[in-house]
Amino acid sequence: MPLEASARIVSELTSRGYNAEREAVTQLTSADDPQAALERVIDTLPEDALVVRTDHVQAALAAAGSATHSSGQNAASEATDPPVSTGNRAQNPPATDTAAPVETKGSPGVERSVDLERRSLEIAGDMTGDSTGTGEYSDFVSVFRDRLERLGSKLRGRVNHRPATAIQNMPGGGEVGMVGLVNDIRSTASGHWLVELEDATGTFPWLVMKDREYADLVGELLCDEVLAMEGTLADDSGIAFVDSMYFPDIPRTHDPSTADRHVQAALISDVHVGSQEFMHDAWNRFTDWLHTKQAQHVEYLLIAGDMVEGVGIYPDQDEELDIVDIYDQYEVFNEYLKQVPGDMDIVMIPGNHDAVRLAEPQPGFNEDLRAIMSAHDPQIVSNPSTVTLEGVSILMYHGVSLDEVIAELPEEKASYEEPHKAMYHLLKKRHVAPQFGGHTRLAPEEQDYLIMEDVPDIFHTGHVHKLGFGKYHNVLAINSGCWQSQTDFQKSVNIDPDAGYAPIVDLDTLDVTVQKFS
Repeated sequence: MPLEASARIVSELTSRGYNAEREAVTQLTSADDPQAALERVIDTLPEDALVVRTDHVQAALAAAGSATHSSGQNAASEATDPPVSTGNRAQNPPATDTAAPVETKGSPGVERSVDLERRSLEIAGDMTGDSTGTGEYSDFVSVFRDRLERLGSKLRGRVNHRPATAIQNMPGGGEVGMVGLVNDIRSTASGHWLVELEDATGTFPWLVMKDREYADLVGELLCDEVLAMEGTLADDSGIAFVDSMYFPDIPRTHDPSTADRHVQAALISDVHVGSQEFMHDAWNRFTDWLHTKQAQHVEYLLIAGDMVEGVGIYPDQDEELDIVDIYDQYEVFNEYLKQVPGDMDIVMIPGNHDAVRLAEPQPGFNEDLRAIMSAHDPQIVSNPSTVTLEGVSILMYHGVSLDEVIAELPEEKASYEEPHKAMYHLLKKRHVAPQFGGHTRLAPEEQDYLIMEDVPDIFHTGHVHKLGFGKYHNVLAINSGCWQSQTDFQKSVNIDPDAGYAPIVDLDTLDVTVQKFS
């Protein structure tokens, strides 16, 4: 059934506080007089009904077709609690022009108790509309200079910093320190490590001896990250022997902010509407749960990218698509989004499957897509962005660079089975995608939008389709899994997704509860 054909019916149902099964909408649309049929169904619905089901429609139409037969109405009146979602429910309708947000009625006897006046939502770091990159050489120079300056400022107070060219002219045997970008990492024939740092004046090599305490940190290094080293110059001043190594890092004394009332946020990502493996049953159970008393304090929904499956993302993807047009994918995603309670605030960022540029930072969606995804008037911001909810700052980043971190670092330090530990390394480097020229596409801008200038209270990512959370220096790191079961492509690369989970964060304590809907 075309989306347009059902919209009139489901829009009317939503304005009256109901969801509907897909087949029920189909039957109403096929009636001789759909509007009259709709009125009959609503008149005969039981008082506690939330979802217009197929049997409700059949009963109402049967009653209308026979003046002497009332069993259809009786059948409708005997219906009790709404069923557990089976995934057959139609997507909720487009937003209406009423003053109140589109919202289903919630569970029987349950009213979501929210105080909109106490809410606070602020966005920082959204570069949508501010992209300056042209691909010129000067753009690359600008972004790396900005990175070195801003992250270097967090390190220069910890070492006796000298520029590379100045170090080259210093006498041998002295103590020296340098802040720079990692330009190269290689091992020597003796098993030591040679790390070349680069600053605005040039490069200088630093030797990490294999038997020193900092040798194991070399395995954590990525090219283009910013760090500081201290050590002793060789007699010929051509190299320095490393005694200390420093990262921008999160201060161990970081004291996260918390909300001053009990309020919760649901953190999810990687919905992948349009894929044949999209778990609509699990999504329906999730949105049903949001209307229950158990979820009455969940007032915010943050989606960290990949709302849809996209088109042409990986080889033979078209064979796994349920919806082949990208705009249709967003239309259907918007319908699923309407199942979320209308009193929730929603923030979303794009991911690598979304219809934006692949290079990071990724601006928020264009006006055409924003017009499609109008449910509950969500805030659509760039990847990455920082969202502050009632004083709690949440850095949202889709997470493509996690693939690179996991590939480059030893398995015991970063793996797909514990994605939050890979996130710890990004926090340590204070940058969401430090390595340039690898698998993660990075766009040169006048400034580096991927730096963690301020310490977040929560770091939220997705992309790797694995669930994991933990704390690093009191920063809560969460990778929220996905809503897509294993695809053939994922089988080929041995990815077993954690699908159908919703991490729920208490903003007043930063405790996490994971709700499973699969």
